[in-house]
Amino acid sequence: MDDEDRIALFLDYENLAIGARDSLGGIAFDVRPIADALAERGRVVVRRAYADWSYFDEDRRMLTRSHVELIEMPQRMGASRKNAADIKMAVDAVELAFVRDYVSTFVVCTGDSDFTPLVYKLRELNKSVIGVGIRSSTSALLPPACDEFLYYDDLEGVEPAPARRTRKRAEPIAAAPEPVVAPVPDEALPSRDLDDLAVLVAQTVSGLQRTGGPVTASTLKRTLLRKDPTFNEADHGFRAFGELLRHLGERHVIELSEGSAKGDPEVLLPALEGQEEAFELLRSVVRDLIDKHGRAALSGLKDQLRRVRPGFSEQALGYRSFLQFCRAAATTGAIRLAWDDDAEDYLVTVTDN
Repeated sequence: MDDEDRIALFLDYENLAIGARDSLGGIAFDVRPIADALAERGRVVVRRAYADWSYFDEDRRMLTRSHVELIEMPQRMGASRKNAADIKMAVDAVELAFVRDYVSTFVVCTGDSDFTPLVYKLRELNKSVIGVGIRSSTSALLPPACDEFLYYDDLEGVEPAPARRTRKRAEPIAAAPEPVVAPVPDEALPSRDLDDLAVLVAQTVSGLQRTGGPVTASTLKRTLLRKDPTFNEADHGFRAFGELLRHLGERHVIELSEGSAKGDPEVLLPALEGQEEAFELLRSVVRDLIDKHGRAALSGLKDQLRRVRPGFSEQALGYRSFLQFCRAAATTGAIRLAWDDDAEDYLVTVTDN
């Protein structure tokens, strides 16, 4: 544990919340994707968010559940104090850099270029700085100043809402009949739970591989506990974590190889053969959804792919988002992608090849 990076997380909350609302289809900002991404990099020991919380009252519960300390910067008597939170956040970050030597990495979550001098000062103090911001609302000056910059739009678990279009007709549209779903027997529930666990493990291994270095079983277990401190393999019916890994290996979710330490194997993802196989996987899943439900929408399609291939990641194939991956598949003729006003979503169909 002594070799792990200690991370301090600072959130310019107003910048992030407004950026998510205006640029990502009106979705609410959620700190959990950021916390999960940082869990793959080290231990987050400080979490602070700065704002006038009277404007973000509904967000308080989400942040406190993620153990974020809320720093109140009220705007009194109607006066604008736009820079008050920014100044307080910068002062606190520099103070922490001096009084907490063990904090090696600072995460500055904002798109505001006013924080660029703070980034430079932290790096001057021999601290690593990771920036996080909304792509369309991040100043071009900020990312080059950081050691690493993560766009919130691209983080695992962030799905921008599709752009809404104004309907031309005012009359109500009859909803498509929902497919009849048979009751799920109790014995089928553990299988579904294992599918979700397989996706979580595959996503975590993929994230650890992107940050560099071999992924050992012990590293994977620590990271899973950072993402969910209540994680316990016994809750899924396994006596030990190694038994869980062997089960996932038999399902081809992961691969295990001998590690540098006895009893601590290296964990790998079985690589997709390439783009062509990924497109064929997409076609197969879309065809199955159309056969079962009469149509396949883009929303939720990625989850369906991961139920078939838990290790699937469009980013591993070089695509920034799942929508970009689907558009690439459409250009090759593997699928067709079209916006549907009634569904307010993209509908996916397969071509006749």
